[in-house]
Amino acid sequence: MPDTHTHASVSDPLTQAGSEPVHARGTFDVKLVPQGAEDKGEGSTRGRMSLDKQFQGDLEGTGKGELLTALTDVKGSAGYVAIERVTGTLHGRRGSFALLHRGIMSRGAQDLTITVVPDSGAGQLAGLAGKLDIKIVEGKHFYDLEYSLKVP
Repeated sequence: MPDTHTHASVSDPLTQAGSEPVHARGTFDVKLVPQGAEDKGEGSTRGRMSLDKQFQGDLEGTGKGELLTALTDVKGSAGYVAIERVTGTLHGRRGSFALLHRGIMSRGAQDLTITVVPDSGAGQLAGLAGKLDIKIVEGKHFYDLEYSLKVP
């Protein structure tokens, strides 16, 4: 007799993790393109860039967004904010979600926070919450998305 029961995929980390956050890891390529002329002022220069990413690994897809930057006259001090929409497949679930970036550099010391915008998940990623960490090693970009998925 054929098995008619529905089974969770063995490779689906959310079915194995319970309420614990899940990690999606991989690499990404990024292209930043200046948009318009910089706005040079006393003490800082404001800029705007488009963001185009290609994610590989547990998250397969694209990221599209915009950055606003403030560069100061002090070497290693700057700030940026960005909104990015990610579209693709996360551990086998297809959909999209938005990320909010906040980055500060104070004389070379970095503080970067990238958070999934609440209730921005769509498709099979509805209910997604989490944060994204980025590491750059020898010019290669790595991501670690710690997330949970509350199915509506």
